[in-house]
Amino acid sequence: MRRHNGLTLIELLVVLALAAILLGVAAPAFQQSLQRLRLQTAANDLQAAIDLTRSQAMARGSKVLMAPLEPSGSNWQSGWAIFIDRNGNRRPDPGEPLIYRHDPLRADISITARFTSGGTPTYIAYNAAGRTCRFDNSLTARWGTLSLAQGDQARNVIINMLGRVRVCDPKTEPSNCASAAD
Repeated sequence: MRRHNGLTLIELLVVLALAAILLGVAAPAFQQSLQRLRLQTAANDLQAAIDLTRSQAMARGSKVLMAPLEPSGSNWQSGWAIFIDRNGNRRPDPGEPLIYRHDPLRADISITARFTSGGTPTYIAYNAAGRTCRFDNSLTARWGTLSLAQGDQARNVIINMLGRVRVCDPKTEPSNCASAAD
């Protein structure tokens, strides 16, 4: 009698069924981890752009702005630009020096801005001393929070009145992650 090494069809079906069950259990946890990482990446990109805006203002010895690319200047999710605003309209116009441009975020990530001096277009400005300021006055401090959300995950990018930036999770540190504009 000859013996064949290998799997029978029934053994193969049992292994495939177990693999499908394990995959079904692991998929939601994987999706949630992926969502958390995407949101953290977006928050880190935003923080890095704000830090770049600040360092460019100090290096150039003049005011540098960061603003949404969306035409009305209210939607940060459409991407953002760091630029020298020569005409004072808080928008990156042709002919103005463009330092950096970030592409739009994923459609499922939303950003809301809340600053001490509201209004549209929204912007972040730094003066030559590396402090946040108004677009029309380098001596008036302006601070606030950009809140990112994706599903049940959230991150706050907080800019204090000295211009320092930090990212926090309002779920894990609710008392330390309130809006800077409050």
